[in-house]
Amino acid sequence: MSSKAVFLDRDGVINVDINYAHTPEQITFIDGIFDFCSSAKAMGYKLIVITNQAGIGRGFYTEETFHALMDWMFAQFAENNVPLDAYYFCPHHPEYGVGEYKQDCNCRKPKPGMIIQAAGQWDIDLAQSILIGDKQSDIAAAIAAGMPNYILFEGQFPILESH
Repeated sequence: MSSKAVFLDRDGVINVDINYAHTPEQITFIDGIFDFCSSAKAMGYKLIVITNQAGIGRGFYTEETFHALMDWMFAQFAENNVPLDAYYFCPHHPEYGVGEYKQDCNCRKPKPGMIIQAAGQWDIDLAQSILIGDKQSDIAAAIAAGMPNYILFEGQFPILESH
């Protein structure tokens, strides 16, 4: 049986976007994120983070630094009794990437690669899922993945309704 998920952009939805955050000291969680995620979990949604991380591609920080931050963030969610299920990231940038990171990949939003990969790995029904992003590129990724449910986040989390 397929599951459903809430796909969350990281910077600008989970935490305040300060451009290239890569240490715990730089993270300020958005008001309401834990309550929203708790509601989503209670309704049977998986919580999956999808995030472009051009800072890796630009050489501002390493993949190891990114993974360490995500481990810390996952621990913060677990401490709030809202365990995240997974995260997917794109370290590439087609114009400003350095070395192997300079590529026009299928994972960088607005392309749907991260969503498609997560859906396959977690057996997610995208028609029953929701994407929440703070940029048009997030919304475009949802549309490209065939997701009919998406929200452009502007500071207030939606009230989820059970179907």
